[in-house]
Amino acid sequence: MSVGERPCVLVFAGADPSGGAGIAADIQAITALGAHPLPVLTALTVQDNNRVHSVVPVAAEVVLQQARALLAAVPVSAVKIGIPGSAENAAAIVALIAEMRATHRAAAGAAPGWASKLYSDPPVVLDPVLRSGLGDALGAGDATAALAPLLPFATLITPNGPEAAALAQRARADLRPLPAPTSRPRAVADAAASSPASPGVAFPGDARSAGAASAGDLPSRGAARERAMVSAAAAIGAHHAALAHAHSLRALGCQHVLVTGGHDDGEQVVNRWLGPTQQQNWSWPRLQGSFHGSGCTLASAIAALLAQGCSMAQALAKGQGYTQRALSSAYAIAPGQRIPQRWTI
Repeated sequence: MSVGERPCVLVFAGADPSGGAGIAADIQAITALGAHPLPVLTALTVQDNNRVHSVVPVAAEVVLQQARALLAAVPVSAVKIGIPGSAENAAAIVALIAEMRATHRAAAGAAPGWASKLYSDPPVVLDPVLRSGLGDALGAGDATAALAPLLPFATLITPNGPEAAALAQRARADLRPLPAPTSRPRAVADAAASSPASPGVAFPGDARSAGAASAGDLPSRGAARERAMVSAAAAIGAHHAALAHAHSLRALGCQHVLVTGGHDDGEQVVNRWLGPTQQQNWSWPRLQGSFHGSGCTLASAIAALLAQGCSMAQALAKGQGYTQRALSSAYAIAPGQRIPQRWTI
């Protein structure tokens, strides 16, 4: 790549008139992180910063025409998929990714050995949006069924907790999942406990921080300890559920799964990554309020970083840090959900 060029990310997403989510969020995040977006519209939406009123899918043939015109002229370094808008559009995107990979593999086979890696498959990041943050539908028909054909083509999938549960339930119905490992993956890093880049989770009532209590303190300390035990049990339950869902999704062919924890309880948001040989957790302070397009921001940021040659671990860590900063400095355009400030690096 010559000086001044940027790697390109092919993006499939819907148009959001509020500019907070969908293709607008993708364009802003990918540009901010040093790549160039190639936006292919899959749907037109009627929405504001809070509610989605209707979704009009773009015809599958038009989705194909948009993408093929770009693929014929522009090298693509990564793909990011948001809402397909319809099952027909999802099938069209699957066909396009298969065509793109066949082209890359043919070029790699014809290239000298030292150059074959230049034609490796572009990573595909799938943000499996089933509903808006307030529960509005984001496509025609069964969104889970529409996304199912895309799962085996995903290098990385970034569901939140409810999305992971819904997709995993379908995975268990359609395919016998891989058995849960009897031991942790070979390379395991838990950022909640060991990473200096993100804060750790402190459980109240931990014996290491317990001090002596007077007799008068015992009732209140007992209640606090009970609350702490309930909180710890909930955290453990969320952790095991997220990993179980991730295993089911990997059984469908998704290489990497990042289950985000914004829907869980607690002062920390814990995001959990499960890959072929690695498992890692990141813990972030929970921010007040709600945000429009946070999932789009995260998935697009990771896609932009992968397009520039970052490893999956690097892209996940940097993408989450960027998203946390964007949410921390979010701004309001109207009452309700705020817009992430995506030009924040």
